[in-house]
Formats: sequence, C-alpha cells, structure tokens
Amino acid sequence: MPQQRNDEADPVIPQVHHCRPGTNTKHHGRRTSPPRDPKTLLSALLTLTEARIVPLTQRGVSSGSKLFGAAILSSQTLEPYTVATNDERTSPLLHGEINCIQQFFTTTHPDPATRPSPRTDCLFFATHEPCSLCLSGITWSGFREVYYLFTYEDSRDLFAIPHDINILQEVFRVQAEGEGDEALERRELYNRTNKFFTARSVADLVRELPDEGERAHWTAEVERVKGLYNALSDTYQEGKKAGAESSSVWK
Repeated sequence: MPQQRNDEADPVIPQVHHCRPGTNTKHHGRRTSPPRDPKTLLSALLTLTEARIVPLTQRGVSSGSKLFGAAILSSQTLEPYTVATNDERTSPLLHGEINCIQQFFTTTHPDPATRPSPRTDCLFFATHEPCSLCLSGITWSGFREVYYLFTYEDSRDLFAIPHDINILQEVFRVQAEGEGDEALERRELYNRTNKFFTARSVADLVRELPDEGERAHWTAEVERVKGLYNALSDTYQEGKKAGAESSSVWK
C-alpha cells in the first residue's frame, strides 16, 4: 500500500533566511548550526504547532488516533521539512514521531543524495516528549537536536495517556543491586543529554530568556498553545469510549 502522506498544504512559517531546498551537507563536512536564540525558536515551534500540527491532529483524533504530532525542521531557517501526526488507526507503530521520520525519508526527501542530513541540517520537534519507541527512532535516524512541548507527566496527567512512563519503567528501568525503591523512583527515565542527541522542553527555552517580562510573555504563549490540545484530547477520549477503531492495544 502506498505510504499515506500526512502533510498537506497548510500555511508555511515565514522566515528571513532561506537555503536551497534539498541541499545536503553531510558529504562536505559538518555544518555548524546557528546560535539558537530562544525567542526565535519558541516563535517558530509554537507557530508551527498551531498552524500545521494542530489541524492535522484534529483529523487524526477524529479517526481514532492519539493527539501526538511531530515535525522535522531546517536547522538553518527553522522552516519545516516534514510535519505528521499519530496514525495508530493504521499501525500501532505509527506514532507521530515515527510517522514523521518515515515520511521525511520516503516522501519528502526520498533521494539520499539530496536529502538534508538529520545530523547536521535538521532539528526534531515533538508535541509530546517522545516515548521509548520514538526515542529509538530519533536516535537511529541521526537527529541530534530534539525539542518537545508536553512532558511525560503532561501526557499522563492532562491527557490520561500513561503508557510512555509505564513502558519506560516496566521494560527499561532495572533496579541495581542494593538500590532502594525511593532511589529507583528518583532516577531519570532516560538521558536527555547523551552521545546521540540532546532533548529539551519548550519550558527550558522559556527559562533561558534573560528578561523577566519576556519570560512572562512566552510562558503565557506556551500555555495558550498547550490549551489548543484540550479539545483534541476530549475528541480522542470520547472516541475511545465510543469504541473508535485503532490498531493500538494501548489506548
């Protein structure tokens, strides 16, 4: 069956600088990413979420898929290369991040010779902190700069989706000899900074802003965009109660 494309002609985020589409630098040495201005990055990620990801998510939750989305952006211009959302109605493996990665490699940039390098030319954005499956997909794909909007705790507490935490705890967390239960609980679920990638929340970017007034402004803006997911969650939960079809066991 042909790969279903989940990225339609939604509004494009305007940017000042543009690089030639399809430019691949992986064979010409390592490109140094421009310094990350937190305000510019916040603006790009929140605008992308509202303009591109939320509309796709609305269609997804209406058909029985979860409210998780992702995007791959140019590390130079912050323009999105690929945007996708969860498609668990089709397959339990098509989480938003995995669906996005698959489309990036097979649909948006199928030619390896002209494909932007995930390692040097891209950054990865997930609306929700990536689960163990998606962390592995991001790692194997080579993305080294990862950002997310909602945390694992948000997914569990705000959206009644506890599976990310549960799987990391039950499958991957191993209690060391002599380690007490309290010490085990205090241990991080994964290394957000490691040899493969660095993962940071949007809240981390807000905390980097030097001006208190700007921090207050962007905190309010982050909360406003997060609030767009309340109705999406209601739609998903209502569909789940009504028996919406899905290939996922863990709903």
